[in-house]
Amino acid sequence: MATPLGSTAVGRPARAGRLRPLLGLYALAEVVVFVLVASQIGVGWTILLSLGTSVLGWVLLARQGSRVLRDLQERARTRRPAADALGNAGLVAAGGGLMVLPGFIGDVLGLLCLLPGTRAIARTLIARVFAARVLSHLPDRAAGPVHVTSTRTGEVFGASGHRAAPSVIEGEVVGGEPGR
Repeated sequence: MATPLGSTAVGRPARAGRLRPLLGLYALAEVVVFVLVASQIGVGWTILLSLGTSVLGWVLLARQGSRVLRDLQERARTRRPAADALGNAGLVAAGGGLMVLPGFIGDVLGLLCLLPGTRAIARTLIARVFAARVLSHLPDRAAGPVHVTSTRTGEVFGASGHRAAPSVIEGEVVGGEPGR
């Protein structure tokens, strides 16, 4: 039973129902890849490889994290916008978390987020997914420019009877797109 606030009857967010199957599929994929790698190189070597990628994740997280923090400090000192640096900091944190956790799929995704050369790819993919999700929820009339014509019929007077600047502009929406 859904409530008007977008949550289920127990107070659980509605998106949790969609997230659980995805996390389950991700965990299953990690196990399948782990078993496939273990069948090729052996269980011992697979465990060592998994531990090695975790150590590599810690090293890359420390190196790239300090680099991103220096960039953020430099931008704050020179009062330059920090949008890219903040995005890089988020990707480094996410990539480090993925690399430290066991699993080879997470390691590959973590490397995409940690390495400066591939970080732009991860940022572009995330921006496309985010834009598609946000734009899909906008009504059609909000997607383009709106043209308004004024229908004011008289002057506006304040409480003291003097002419005042209007706080409300009356009008009607003519069309959501040019040429309509």
